[in-house]
Amino acid sequence: MGVLEGKVAVVTGASRGIGAAIAVRLAAEGAKVVAAARTVEASQSRLEGTIGDTVARIEAAGGTAFAQATDLSREPDRTALIEAATQRYGAVDILVNNAAVTYFTPVPEFTDRRYRLMFEVQVNAPFHLAQLVVPGMRERGAGWILNISSIAARHPSFPPGAYAGFGGTVYGMCKAALERFTTGLAAELYADDIAVNALSPNQVVPTPGTLFHRLTSDDDPDAEPPGVMAEAALALCHRPAAQLTGRIAYSQDLLAELRG
Repeated sequence: MGVLEGKVAVVTGASRGIGAAIAVRLAAEGAKVVAAARTVEASQSRLEGTIGDTVARIEAAGGTAFAQATDLSREPDRTALIEAATQRYGAVDILVNNAAVTYFTPVPEFTDRRYRLMFEVQVNAPFHLAQLVVPGMRERGAGWILNISSIAARHPSFPPGAYAGFGGTVYGMCKAALERFTTGLAAELYADDIAVNALSPNQVVPTPGTLFHRLTSDDDPDAEPPGVMAEAALALCHRPAAQLTGRIAYSQDLLAELRG
């Protein structure tokens, strides 16, 4: 019996990287997982991994999951995701907002379409999905919402470092907005025993996305394995809200804190 036995978890951006690792880890603790992302077929993305691959990993390990094709930039898809999860497994207990569409482009060259798309997927989608799942969580008197953030949410230091011209301003804006949403929602839902937290890695995690953007490499000795984020995510997705909510947490720091 895992700590999430009987729970229903929705994980967005679950086709690869951190999202896939979290989905697999939650399933290993007994959660019924709904893996959501756009990539159903390998041909749909230049990056390796599909939601079918994630579900196959979960089922091969004896877990329960299904894949729901979801474009998080589309409101109807977001509604359909929660409806499908509820029809298949029951009301959602855990929501992990991990999906991201990211462009690294300096502000003067950033297009309006890309700007709107990034905010739609990384800010508006988590907001909307929370609206969809909170009523059911309130009825059951418990729930967990986890927003995956990044160290990019922090303000840059001055004089700026080597990555200042890399074009990460909009990405940082999205993550900063997501973190403020996290703490505000956590305060709103504290009396309902619904935990809302944000989680970032301490170091860059080697994923198909970060490798594509050359943010790290397979042989980077300072990189953080995806499993560390998955373990920290699990810690934030089962403890009572009175113990752990409203946190802007960093994976390694959180795990060290919980180990005492």
